[in-house]
Amino acid sequence: MASQLQIFTLSGNPKLAEEIAAEVGIELSPCSVNRFADGETMVDIKESVRGNHVYIVQPTCSPVNESLMELLIMIDALKRASAKTINVVMPYFGYARQDRKSKSREPITAKLVANLIVAAGCTRLITMDLHASQIQGFFDIPIDDFRAMPIIARYFLEKGLDKNELVVVSPDHGGATRARRFAEVLDAPLAIIDKRRPRPNVAEVVGIIGEVKGKKAIIIDDMIDTAGSICNAVEALLEKGATEVYTACTHPLLSGPAVERIINSEMIELVTTNTLPLTDAKKLDKITQLSVGPILGKAIKHIYTDQPVSELFGMKVFTTEDVEMPEDIQG
Repeated sequence: MASQLQIFTLSGNPKLAEEIAAEVGIELSPCSVNRFADGETMVDIKESVRGNHVYIVQPTCSPVNESLMELLIMIDALKRASAKTINVVMPYFGYARQDRKSKSREPITAKLVANLIVAAGCTRLITMDLHASQIQGFFDIPIDDFRAMPIIARYFLEKGLDKNELVVVSPDHGGATRARRFAEVLDAPLAIIDKRRPRPNVAEVVGIIGEVKGKKAIIIDDMIDTAGSICNAVEALLEKGATEVYTACTHPLLSGPAVERIINSEMIELVTTNTLPLTDAKKLDKITQLSVGPILGKAIKHIYTDQPVSELFGMKVFTTEDVEMPEDIQG
């Protein structure tokens, strides 16, 4: 009996899971997540997974710890149910900001979470825009770190902005490589915000490297949490003579005062993706959310049919012909 393909979703982002399943061409397999009276998590898989290739869609979105525990428990359940492979589709990999020891007595939570996922029984991880690419080295299993940059770049290209008036801005030195690739796609110059962090979630702009006067600036980052850094950067760019400022990121955490800061900011638009779901309170007119469902769905098809995934990392992902799937891929 041939192995089949199944996709499950937990409570993190079921809408995205539906989009991924639609791209693959199958229905989501049924499961439920419940809580005991004391808050402990339990999962119930409604159909057989024995010998099948299983994909679980679950970003570590808020509440982060509950999302992570749901995932670990689901992996354990699938392993004990004799799934052939257990593939985790984690569009947003949480705890990634602590990926090294920058001072004494600090944890490396990115490595801890990687250990937990592998120890639970995961055989492959699919994610998007890791906070630091070297986190891939924390895993002893295959990991595919896809980019949202082609999706966001395509959006801005279709807006028809004059490339001679554009400048792409990195919000810090660490994001310069990401911003440079984005600038190359848009054929625009690069500027970098020089900032310092006196404490977590607090950033101060020290200066701007590059010419922004008279330009329409696009700030590109991997995530926006409390929006303090991005809003400070918008203000600094306008003070230096930028005519308009757009912002973009892959992961819209938008925690705490983020929504209020974005509303009060002079940014024209925040372009983001649906790696994390937005609650109704976060669905602002200023925020445009693009779907990563098609690219993650294509990734699953390529992996399941043993096709290379390298072509999904560039702009040509939008012109790639669909991979032909075998008939009856779901049991």
